[in-house]
Amino acid sequence: MTTAAVHLRAGLKTLVMGVLNITPDSFSDGGMLSTPEAAETRARDCIRDGADILDVGGESTRPGATPVSPETEQARVIPVIDRIASLGLPISIDTYHASTARAALAHGATMVNDISALRGDPEMAGAVADAGCAVVLMHMLGTPRTMQDNPRYDDVVDSVCAFFEERLTFATKQGIEEEAIWLDPGFGFGKTPAHNLELLRRLNELKRLGRPILIGTSNKSMIGAVLNVPVHERTEGTAATVAIGIANGADAVRVHDVKRMARVARMSDAILGRGES
Repeated sequence: MTTAAVHLRAGLKTLVMGVLNITPDSFSDGGMLSTPEAAETRARDCIRDGADILDVGGESTRPGATPVSPETEQARVIPVIDRIASLGLPISIDTYHASTARAALAHGATMVNDISALRGDPEMAGAVADAGCAVVLMHMLGTPRTMQDNPRYDDVVDSVCAFFEERLTFATKQGIEEEAIWLDPGFGFGKTPAHNLELLRRLNELKRLGRPILIGTSNKSMIGAVLNVPVHERTEGTAATVAIGIANGADAVRVHDVKRMARVARMSDAILGRGES
């Protein structure tokens, strides 16, 4: 097992991934972390509040988002990683650019969170394999700019599972250890609210793939659609998705409100008889 995978071992408890968006335009918290100092303060808050992983991203992937260059992305995230690498928590770099992944890993990241599932950059699989790091493969239709243009599936869960089967085969053929791979069904990435709810309801069907599952439902539009509330009023809806997701097999949850969602995760784990002894 890779060193990164050891630190991110699934099964003992639900892992909480705290989001650090170093972007001016992310849907939930864009512009809040405009300096490395602000990001470090946020990271320390996440650690205090119960995060197990810090996920650092320098490009918004909200629906309709405009891509940024790897150079711009790295200018945003590398100073932050430099400041937080010594805090003692595993760091995930949220990118689909191989050059950004390599730079982040060289500066202390231990996981690559790739929304393109190794499709966005032909060099990404090699970068991950060379580093021997953990990697998250996410399901998405199209790109952030196009993914919400009338997404359709015959069966969304079957489609996601088939996608992951193909991606797992590709990743391992490229030299990535299967035990280092995590899967993210991509809530809100090329899916209607109905698709998202169906995925959450049937999340345990993804367990047949044999890999840990990360979910990112925090503050997503499906919650707004159900509750008719804006982004800043989706805490309760997020809590419901986190609890149901854990009950249905999620091994990790990616969240903005670490303090409250870590409590939801701990309570869910206790009900399910999970948790560290």
